[in-house]
Amino acid sequence: MIKYSLFLSLLLAVPVFAQDKKPATLREVLLSELRSTHTNPEWFVPVSTAVKGLTADQANWTDGKGNHSVGQLTYHLLFWNQRNLAKLKGENLEKFSGNNDETFTKFDSKTWNNTVSQLNEVMNELEKWVETSDEARLKEEAQVFTHISTHNAYHVGQIIFVRKEQGSWDPKNGVS
Repeated sequence: MIKYSLFLSLLLAVPVFAQDKKPATLREVLLSELRSTHTNPEWFVPVSTAVKGLTADQANWTDGKGNHSVGQLTYHLLFWNQRNLAKLKGENLEKFSGNNDETFTKFDSKTWNNTVSQLNEVMNELEKWVETSDEARLKEEAQVFTHISTHNAYHVGQIIFVRKEQGSWDPKNGVS
């Protein structure tokens, strides 16, 4: 009787929402991670919200202390997400010196709207890759997607911080 009551108390300790859920598939988990950093506001603000409504001048603003602008951070995300997608697709990678600073400094405020559009496109393509990939390839590349999502979430946080410093962040968008 003691063992049953212990089991019952442990079972009841599991949140109700988790008791009836089937385990998520790898595909579902990876898509959820990508979408939470792209378009779905869940635990944190996604990049689509973080960059929304910024002018090119605002995207180019820095605090003058050596920190990156929103535009530089967005370009950096675009660079690495494009590179990862090309590698996943088996495409030839553009020549890259290996100097990560270049992935920030190549931002040009004249191309701000295009940078945002391209980032959205590449994120959609990464999601499509996960949706359509066969199971074996998905398992083989799963860690790439966890790194992509973590990297994106990290820099989205920086984007919001810069916007707060600049005074262009509306806390109604998810972070006060």
